[in-house]
Amino acid sequence: MTVQPARSARREARDRIGGRYDPRVLEPSPPAVDDGVWFADDPTARGDGADPVVSPVPTGDLLWEDLCRSDPGLAGWCADRWLGRHRRLQPLPEGFAATREALHRVAFYVLSPARRNANGKIGLRYTYRGFGTPFFGTDRQVRVESIRLVVQTGDAATSARLTTLQEAATAADVALDPSLAEGFDAPPFGDPDAPLDVDEASATVLADWYGFVTYVLEQLRAATPQEAADTRVQIWPEHFDAAIELGDADAGRRASFGGSPGDEHHPEPYLYVATWNEPPDHALFTETHFTGARLAYQDLLAADDQVAAAVEFFETARRELENP
Repeated sequence: MTVQPARSARREARDRIGGRYDPRVLEPSPPAVDDGVWFADDPTARGDGADPVVSPVPTGDLLWEDLCRSDPGLAGWCADRWLGRHRRLQPLPEGFAATREALHRVAFYVLSPARRNANGKIGLRYTYRGFGTPFFGTDRQVRVESIRLVVQTGDAATSARLTTLQEAATAADVALDPSLAEGFDAPPFGDPDAPLDVDEASATVLADWYGFVTYVLEQLRAATPQEAADTRVQIWPEHFDAAIELGDADAGRRASFGGSPGDEHHPEPYLYVATWNEPPDHALFTETHFTGARLAYQDLLAADDQVAAAVEFFETARRELENP
């Protein structure tokens, strides 16, 4: 186990830009939110402070992209956090499926229970080089950073290489419980003492997928009227997908918009729009394993502008839902 500096993503951002702006980032940041519906911060909220807001989405006073144009040295820092100047998604490494399945077990049986034990919530979020809980309790967070498990409480943080599910649970102070899978379409519990098949290259691609999807979904939220955007970007531990919900449910137009890292029907990641009711009569809505539309990873890899292709997919689907 290694002692490492505790992180506050928003504080790091403010320090990086010299305290000139009130920064918004895609990662959760302390302090813990102990009330409300979500029990988690909204990383792209407009805010009401005196300083101008710099954000990855156009609800602030300026974008991180704008700052990168005037500060070229900022580009790599922003790219690492999916705030702007994005790098391209990469072809999947050979060990991606095995790594995804191993980290899915960690997400469902270790990270999510750590949060649920404190406030009853199970949702996870994109974090730097991985995924993890929002902050909860005594400013506590449990996250996966590449191939390491990080446990942070207040100003202290420790990390350890992911080895087995049992050792991860012990480090996170979570009692493993296979019965958590009851009622969920959850990953298999497996042997908790068997080595987790996780490689760094695949973990990096998975983290970039969650960063990419989170960035695109936050653009979608920002373009939605506030009263209709009653949702947050969350990684749901049972399916391991990052998603939001948008649309009028009473009018039969609500849908889940998200990105899956792959599943039993689709071994590679994909974007999706899963309708709550019958889908519109449109060529986009042709998926056979769920009611909705899908954009394959290979289509994103082939796109000249991957972010634009993803946004266009979601916006087209939303227009068809709103105007059937």
